[in-house]
Amino acid sequence: MSFKPIMSNETGKFFRKQLDNITRQKASDTKIISLSDYRSNKNIKQKKTVLVVDDDDIMRNALKRVLEGENFNVLVAEDGYALSHLLDASFLDLILLDITLPWVDGFELVQLLKSHSVLKEIPVIMVSAHKSTDDIRRAMELGANDFIGKPFDVDYLIQAIRKNLPSAS
Repeated sequence: MSFKPIMSNETGKFFRKQLDNITRQKASDTKIISLSDYRSNKNIKQKKTVLVVDDDDIMRNALKRVLEGENFNVLVAEDGYALSHLLDASFLDLILLDITLPWVDGFELVQLLKSHSVLKEIPVIMVSAHKSTDDIRRAMELGANDFIGKPFDVDYLIQAIRKNLPSAS
């Protein structure tokens, strides 16, 4: 038993041409974005995402509230393990990292971050009550971009964050 094509080649070409015309018409009727809208949206600054890594719940939440008040997206992690999960699921612009963390401390984490080919580009600011000269020197040698001792001045913290954020390209 042989099958006979439903449409001849000419019928198929005609049908495809009609489908193309309908598709083009629908695409041209759909306003994706105007050039002026695109230009104005391009100039709107996107919120930067800051990750706060601190084992103290009160400190994490306080930093989150302060930074959200400064128009940052804020993610929080209580330790290196939680940090690793956020690295898989998020784009980060900056990390605030405490030294005293369970299991893997902030020194070890900054060293791991700065040894990774992609993650090394994320600025890390150490925020810690451990603020001896040795602690600060060690953090900077391991790759931290800045160091802020606790307790800290909120305005100084915001200034340090803004200074260390990658500029928009």
